Amino acid sequence: MNELDRWRQKIDEIDLQIVKLLNERAACAKEIGRAKLTLGLEAYSPEREEEVMRNVTSHNSGPLSARAIRRLFERIIDESRTVERLFMAEQRGRSDRQGK
Repeated sequence: MNELDRWRQKIDEIDLQIVKLLNERAACAKEIGRAKLTLGLEAYSPEREEEVMRNVTSHNSGPLSARAIRRLFERIIDESRTVERLFMAEQRGRSDRQGK
């Protein structure tokens, strides 16, 4: 195996770890949706999203720029928010059907 193949193999392994972590994050978003339903809160929380951005950019040691990290996390947060909203809508629909 040459050097290029070793680096590609390492990236492939990292990619699989990233997918696992993103799915774990989505599962957490679902649970946050459950908690927000109980508390009567909305899915969108701009203050919390900005807090996440501050956290991830302040822990960035490169080589990605803070701007790049921010762009990546904007997408990650969008997807997490979608999971949260879909879960909340599903639960509300289930509750409405049971109440009728």
